Amino acid sequence: MKRYFFIIYIIAGLLVLGSPFLVQAQALDTDGDGLTDEQEINIYYTNPYSADTDADGFTDKVELDTGFSPHRPLYKLSQLDWDKDGLSDEQEINLGTDLKNADTDGDGFSDKIEVYTGYDPLSTQRIKVAKKIEINLAEQELSYFFGNAKLGSFDISGGLPRTPTPKGEFQIYNKIPKAWSTRYKLWMPYWMAFYPSGLYGLHELPYWPGGYREGSDHLGKPASHGCVRLGIGPAKVLYDWAEIGTPVIIY
Repeated sequence: MKRYFFIIYIIAGLLVLGSPFLVQAQALDTDGDGLTDEQEINIYYTNPYSADTDADGFTDKVELDTGFSPHRPLYKLSQLDWDKDGLSDEQEINLGTDLKNADTDGDGFSDKIEVYTGYDPLSTQRIKVAKKIEINLAEQELSYFFGNAKLGSFDISGGLPRTPTPKGEFQIYNKIPKAWSTRYKLWMPYWMAFYPSGLYGLHELPYWPGGYREGSDHLGKPASHGCVRLGIGPAKVLYDWAEIGTPVIIY
């Protein structure tokens, strides 16, 4: 009996201190695809005995590194939602949440609900996580972050040279589902003011009372009077996710 407890004690000690055998097992890459067996089994759910899980001619790591799914040929990770929780597989990988479990931390709230309400989806404790929006005017691209995790990027239209978008650190000051511009006589869906005076904001491609809407071909290049315009779809995604007070960094 004493010998039995001694063996249990030794095993427990090795696990706590970090057994070299355990470390070696964690670093094992059986199929030689650049992903450890532990990553394949516990994170990506790929086949640790096959370098190309979906047999499409690209290794699992190459597909993950280029944003494609290692499970479904020709599909991007951003197009798939394995656990149907409202977050794409790409977002889940960036967040570190479970691709196959809609409620990673098991607290009764789905990962998407926690990410959208600003709580850590990896903890049962009510830990707030900072949100942030970054806008790169040189690239005409907006990215949004949950803590250090990038949730996505969208093409935008910033201000023309004669009506530039202001640079600096701002925040979301107000949100209006469909704002009216008295100056330019047009509608701006999913309006979020980021400038103290309310002069500039993020919004969907505008449309006029007659029904004409600015074309999506303007995205990716300067076209606005200083606001940041987003496409149909992305504007609503950002509107639903961002809270009043969310930092907006423009450079």
